Amino acid sequence: MIKNRLPSISTLFLSLLFFCNGHAQEKLYPNTFDLNQITLLEGPFKTARDLNIEVLLQYDMDRLLAPYRKEAGLEPKAPAYPNWEGLDGHVGGHYLSAMAMNYAATGNEECKRRMDYMVEELKLCQQANAKNNPEWGVGYAGGFPNSDKLWSTFKKGDFSIYFSSWAPWYNLHKTYAGLRDAWLYGDNEEAKAIFLNFCDWGIGLTSKLTDEQIQEMLDMEHGGINESYVDAYQISGDKKYLEAAKRFSHNDLLDPLSKGIDNLDNMHANTQIPKFVGFERIAELEDAQNYGDASTFFWETVVNNRTLAFGGNSRKEHFASVASSIDYVNNIDGPETCNTYNMLKLTEDLFRMHPEAKYVDYYEKALYNHILSTQHPVHGGYIYFTSARPRHYRVYSAPNEAMWCCVGTGMENHGKYNQFIYTKAKDSLFLNLFVPSELDWEEKGIQVKQETDFPYAETSKVTITEGNSEFELLLRYPNWVAKGAFSITINGKTFAHSETPSSYVSINRKWKKGDVVEVSFPMTNHIEHLPNVPQYIAFFHGPILLGAKTGTEDLEGLIADDSRFGQYASGEQLPVDKAPILIDDNLETIADKLNPIQGKPLHYTLNVKMVNPKNLELEPFYQIHDARYMMYWLALSESGYKGYLDSLSNIEKKKLDLERRTVDYVATGEQQPESDHYMEETHSNSGNSNDDFWREASDEGYFSYKMATGSESNLNLLVRYWGFEWGQRKFDIYVDNEKLATVDNTKKYNISQFKQETYPIPESLLKEKEFVRVKFVAHPNSSSSAVYDVRLVRPN
Repeated sequence: MIKNRLPSISTLFLSLLFFCNGHAQEKLYPNTFDLNQITLLEGPFKTARDLNIEVLLQYDMDRLLAPYRKEAGLEPKAPAYPNWEGLDGHVGGHYLSAMAMNYAATGNEECKRRMDYMVEELKLCQQANAKNNPEWGVGYAGGFPNSDKLWSTFKKGDFSIYFSSWAPWYNLHKTYAGLRDAWLYGDNEEAKAIFLNFCDWGIGLTSKLTDEQIQEMLDMEHGGINESYVDAYQISGDKKYLEAAKRFSHNDLLDPLSKGIDNLDNMHANTQIPKFVGFERIAELEDAQNYGDASTFFWETVVNNRTLAFGGNSRKEHFASVASSIDYVNNIDGPETCNTYNMLKLTEDLFRMHPEAKYVDYYEKALYNHILSTQHPVHGGYIYFTSARPRHYRVYSAPNEAMWCCVGTGMENHGKYNQFIYTKAKDSLFLNLFVPSELDWEEKGIQVKQETDFPYAETSKVTITEGNSEFELLLRYPNWVAKGAFSITINGKTFAHSETPSSYVSINRKWKKGDVVEVSFPMTNHIEHLPNVPQYIAFFHGPILLGAKTGTEDLEGLIADDSRFGQYASGEQLPVDKAPILIDDNLETIADKLNPIQGKPLHYTLNVKMVNPKNLELEPFYQIHDARYMMYWLALSESGYKGYLDSLSNIEKKKLDLERRTVDYVATGEQQPESDHYMEETHSNSGNSNDDFWREASDEGYFSYKMATGSESNLNLLVRYWGFEWGQRKFDIYVDNEKLATVDNTKKYNISQFKQETYPIPESLLKEKEFVRVKFVAHPNSSSSAVYDVRLVRPN
């Protein structure tokens, strides 16, 4: 039914592309109601939105604006925020967006005052850049550190400073978006002028670069800069911006994904998602099928193959391959909030052109289980990583402290909860989300009130409170409601339909004031498997992920400080094998063994045989804070559990066998073992991670150990590495100054597990020697891998 509506939606869309005189958001998104047309009523989203405004108003605008003034040659009015130095200015753009959105959604005058103040300051900075940096800065409104050195050389095609900087275009994209949003949501015309001038700066800056140089430039994270230029085209109607958007589109992603080729394994996830937001926006504005195909296929493969139970994706900020999906269990840094923020943007864009329920099914899951869960319910702090590791926890930001990317997107997330509850297409009204709210559809003279206690109730009541008009009401039939279970009454009379889960039920009639539509959507329990690791399961009631608090021990850094890596939950990683393990021979019906707790809606006990049993209570994951938790559970059959124990036994046997074969062993990074082996080093360092010590060298540095051979000449060198490392990892291994191996571990494993490599040692290097010196030497502009231990071992 919905697919048959697409031509009429496209026709409507094209007629509204440019210079729309409707509500603010219709200027860019013609299916969307203005935020001030939708009022949130009491419920979890209104509570979160109001708390977020309180938090936002604690930030110091002059500190956020300091990088912009500094780069423009103006005296900052306050010191810039620390933390994430080198990316100064990125949060300021997010903050401007948040002020505009919250003003539009609530009419909060302080938000408007702050929005207007920031726009005026950015106007001054843009004017100062034109005066103080005439060779490269006309139109520039960014706050990127060392802008003068960066952009003056970049404009000439010299990328040396660009590639040694931290994602310049990513940084600028936040300011582009903030200025656009100040106009889009806040009707600030000066913001529009600054935005378009800033876009002109980017076009001029890159005008002499070849297409090859542009693609080389795009190898670095650049946010949704192509989206910004599409927006400029739609705002102005000037095709130069559309051409710029295409030029800023990364072919390494556009070409394969448009052909249905998934090349995302181990790519940095949030580098990629905004690119596809831009691709889809390009597809909206002209007949560019490859852009639309790429964004559609990307959404499908990420949502269906790479998304966790709560709607997030990535581990260690990268998309997992099939083989590395176990990292979700082994690692502490699960999906980051920014990823889901951008996936929701992409979902809204795709739905605008293809209004299918599957997009809203995903949107709802991610909204409740990820976005809503990333705000602390008392102090309002934001969350970066949501770990899926059993019995780990999450860390929160504090106002005026951390300046992470997920603080920036977090500022926006909670200000637009009303944005996608309802959408429209000509004479049709889509009711997408079951959220207590009121809609003022001014064009139709219709006001609608939705009353629901979802997810604590299985019904929603929709009342026409004002007006009379003929239109089509489309009610989402969610994918989590059983076939035949979605029931509707109109003014007390049953409305018959034949739709199935993940669709829309169409009601086309002349509506009048007082009409009441009541919807019933029974919620049942079910499980979802961890992508590519099916023995780990998560429990749901309807679309709501259920988790369990497991304790509050060692929540180190629960509220982050201003350190560079304060976003990591650095407390003890509790052993995965000591977490509760569920034993059941019919896992597909295990959700039926959730027992409701009387008087506590959406709280359950689990009546399942359990290893490492604990008296745990399942509850909505979005309500779990300040605690360790279970999101995924290892669930095995009786025979599967026996196999699991046998596997542990085999691992133990291998450990013992290795010990028997070992002639000498260095626990690298530990003081006494390194001293015992007469370590020599230069440009090396050591540390502790993954519950073990390591040492590495960098940029032609080295470290070496004197190791005993036991006078044996048939030995191998066994080196243990960590399988997921950043940057270039190229180095040589020497035995007594004879090169044994040249190693390139750069992106070799891409899995968060220890990896052992064996290097056979020629007999000539060992013969008649009681000791040899084993040396690791980093290549120029590279580092060795972090070495966790070194062994001389007998062959198997």
